[in-house]
Amino acid sequence: MSEARSDAHPVAIVGAGPVGLVLALLLARAGMPVVVLEAGADISEELRASTFHPPTLDMLDGLGLAQPLVAQGLRTPTWQIRRHEDGARAVFDLGVLARDTAHPYRLQAEQWKLSRLILERLRHHHPEAFPRFDCMVEAVAQDADGVTITGSGFDPIHAAFVVGCDGARSVVRRAMEMPFSGETYPETTILATTPFRFQDAFEGLSNVNYVWTEHPAFSGTFSLLQVPGLWRASLHTAPGEDVEAALMPEAIERKLQAIHPKATPYEVPDLRPYRIHQRIVQDYRRGRMLLAGDSAHLNSPSGGMGMNGGIHDAFELTLHLQEVWTGQRDIAHLDRYTRRRRPVAEREIIAQADRNRARMRERDPGRRAALLAEMQAIAADPAKAREHLLKSSMINGLRAAALVE
Repeated sequence: MSEARSDAHPVAIVGAGPVGLVLALLLARAGMPVVVLEAGADISEELRASTFHPPTLDMLDGLGLAQPLVAQGLRTPTWQIRRHEDGARAVFDLGVLARDTAHPYRLQAEQWKLSRLILERLRHHHPEAFPRFDCMVEAVAQDADGVTITGSGFDPIHAAFVVGCDGARSVVRRAMEMPFSGETYPETTILATTPFRFQDAFEGLSNVNYVWTEHPAFSGTFSLLQVPGLWRASLHTAPGEDVEAALMPEAIERKLQAIHPKATPYEVPDLRPYRIHQRIVQDYRRGRMLLAGDSAHLNSPSGGMGMNGGIHDAFELTLHLQEVWTGQRDIAHLDRYTRRRRPVAEREIIAQADRNRARMRERDPGRRAALLAEMQAIAADPAKAREHLLKSSMINGLRAAALVE
């Protein structure tokens, strides 16, 4: 038996977002005892991630989850960078990835839809791994044999390992005393939803659109992403406008009218401001405590890579934990999880998202025109488009990680 295994103690997962739930399902399917602790009363349906990239769908397909998720979302074969004033655009067609993935498209679906699918799978097939809701983890302490987890809503748990999937304010990361190095961008993004059919208002709109604008209601850019029945508009404060003023109904209306003027006010069922971070830990493991997803790395949402990267973490971590659990490897083997996943997060997710953000924050018209022409040239060349999409769709990063020993 492996020195790291204890048949009496489970792997504890803190956080029941999509990353924690994917990890729970993977571990349960591998025959490992799992307990999931979630502070909330239920799965959160707040405005969060909504883009699933091709390799993520490939992974979920192996769990029988891709098809039911696709049925609840919007297949998105193209995405674009667009100039608002004249509609000039660079359109990237993911069909060029047909030989690289079984899902050559993005899927636009709210992340909670995946979470609900996994809950049902756990409920019917792995009830022991079903999340314990209203369980607030307050302290995590490890010794040579395991990890003790205490908090409110549950009795103390002694686990063989604990994995923090509990986001930017991770209790597990704090217990690891792991610095979360990086920065917070100065701007606040305001996410607003509306059922208005922007696809009828603009020629050639994709389901995912990153848009430059010169309108004074914005600081140079906005984005439009469609999910079933709604458009998500990512808005920014105007020059000299503070966040409180930008969140007022009249300000939101002004910004949406600047995107497309219409005679009646916009219906805005959801509104959420958020700050954008660029942060990463130095190591995803300390002893028997590990991190995955936003607990380990944060990035700009430009490009939709954060949740996908966390799900990729869960698949990679499962492989390593399973080998340690079954005695094939000793606990030091878990260090390869960091070696494989951290460089991907740093170079392929954080850095790429930062470049995406910087491109869309460009204000100089001449520089914008040059960037748009460059992106149009790439999109028009199938070989160059494929290389660009292999990177932006996260396929290259996964391939590079698989080669790391």
